[in-house]
Amino acid sequence: MVASGNDFVILNRKPRGPLASFARSICDRRFGAGADGLLLLEKVRQEQIAMRIFNADGSEAQMCGNGARCAALWAKKTGVSVKSPVRIKTKAGIIESLVMRDTVRIKLTDPRNLRLNLSLKINGRALGLSFINTGVPHAVLFADKVDGIDVVGLGRQVRNHRFFQPRGTNVDFVQVEGPDSVRLRTYERGVEDETLACGTGSVAAALVFALKGGGRDGVVNVQTQSREALKVYFERATRTFKNVWLEGKARIVYQGAYYV
Repeated sequence: MVASGNDFVILNRKPRGPLASFARSICDRRFGAGADGLLLLEKVRQEQIAMRIFNADGSEAQMCGNGARCAALWAKKTGVSVKSPVRIKTKAGIIESLVMRDTVRIKLTDPRNLRLNLSLKINGRALGLSFINTGVPHAVLFADKVDGIDVVGLGRQVRNHRFFQPRGTNVDFVQVEGPDSVRLRTYERGVEDETLACGTGSVAAALVFALKGGGRDGVVNVQTQSREALKVYFERATRTFKNVWLEGKARIVYQGAYYV
């Protein structure tokens, strides 16, 4: 499945053997199916599924915004939930969803650990950024032009900086496009590369942008590297947020048999 350029292998039963090595194998773009991550989905009861997320490097994540949107669409398409909204159980909490044909909107858990205007030393110079956890950790950096940034090189240095140890962080590079619009490029922890889109990263970018004066109507449009737009909706009270929703397209690309 794919959501705004973020692609995932979906399994509805646990494979045999260690899950980390299986995820690395099936996500390999040359010797496997190829994906940014592996989603293991299990029907818990009517209208609710459980989702485990494994990155392409085999590490397990607590949450994935675009993955959750894929999971919600999968549940609708496979008849797990036909009429009611799907609730998705993740390690970050329960994610509510609303499926509208090929557009999926999910409600994230309330963001936490917000820290604005941090300064980290990278290559001997101070680098300004902010931090927020939108289900997984994100460092957010604003730039005049994101096209000229070495997303992989700089992103890897920030991701592995001692300030974010032991688990590291995702890194979002944000360019302001208008009063309610930003452009985003993301280095994803676990994929260890730039991805074409990041759901929790889009939310992180939108919320930090809102704290800087953007999205005053509670909506921010995020243009991802895939050039597909995501929408982030939120309610803000000073420096806290609630009712945070992420919306964008998702689709099933193909299905088949994978030989282990």
